[in-house]
Amino acid sequence: MKHTLTSLSFLVFASCALSAQTKVDATLPDYAVSSGVSGNLNSVGSDTLNNLMTFWAEGFKGKYPNVNIQIEGKGSSTAPTALTSGAAQLGPMSREMKSSEVAAFSGKFGYKPSKIAVAIDALAVFVHKDNSLTGLSLAQVDAIFSSTRKRGAQAADTWGAVGAKGDLAGKTISIFGRNSASGTYGFFKEKALQNGDYKGSVKEQAGSSAVVQGVASDISAVGYSGIGYKTSGVKALGLTIKDGGSFVEPSYENCLNGTYPLARYLYVYVNKAPNKDMDKLTSEFITFVLSKQGQEITVKDGYYPLPADVANDSRLALKFYNAE
Repeated sequence: MKHTLTSLSFLVFASCALSAQTKVDATLPDYAVSSGVSGNLNSVGSDTLNNLMTFWAEGFKGKYPNVNIQIEGKGSSTAPTALTSGAAQLGPMSREMKSSEVAAFSGKFGYKPSKIAVAIDALAVFVHKDNSLTGLSLAQVDAIFSSTRKRGAQAADTWGAVGAKGDLAGKTISIFGRNSASGTYGFFKEKALQNGDYKGSVKEQAGSSAVVQGVASDISAVGYSGIGYKTSGVKALGLTIKDGGSFVEPSYENCLNGTYPLARYLYVYVNKAPNKDMDKLTSEFITFVLSKQGQEITVKDGYYPLPADVANDSRLALKFYNAE
């Protein structure tokens, strides 16, 4: 993957621009049904991608009724082990593999796993829909979630400490987060908390949906989750890197132009040997995901679609290539 989200501003052209609704890049290829596609496909990994993988699987099975797809989403940390052991052909992850995970895979196969970008996510800080705040600085986010506060702010235990007024100001902040098996847990820890420690009071949830449900049920709650899990009961706050700066909304355009600080790619890792064609079932599934039809499913699930240049890079990772 040679693109980064901060280098994609030049790709925000008419077909990707936001209007009332996120648009799929018109230059993405249509998916063409292939012959001889059947068998069992197993996916083990990210909870963030769990719903999206399920919707992609349903769309793919609609084209290939003889394909059976099993989806398990208990956290990104389960993907490398499943891929290395052969228990899964698909390893969805909301973060990149750690060097130790890549090393374990390479130690068995003699080459690295292939990283396929499949969608764009704005990792959002959610509050209750009736919370009066519109945004937070990353230092305030750190002060809410972290005990070490590496961004330098004072501890924030009540909403008044981060600028809330009225009845909410005196309420203790109820904090929801993910467990350590989650790639979202690790990404938020690195990017928002600068690898600081989470507070012991964070209510760790096994799934993204549970985080959002917890926030939606409590006016004093806050939590983080992928933008695809947004519901009518919560709102996603704007964020700013600097105190006093303008809040940046977690929109598609702001992910592409690099101004939203918690933008990220979502990945599916696969076992692609150098100098060999990939197995057809896995290859066709990924090709479907990266097609216009696959990326339309991405939008329907609340995540953001890949620009054509990035999707093309991901498709190239499926093809025959020489080892470096």
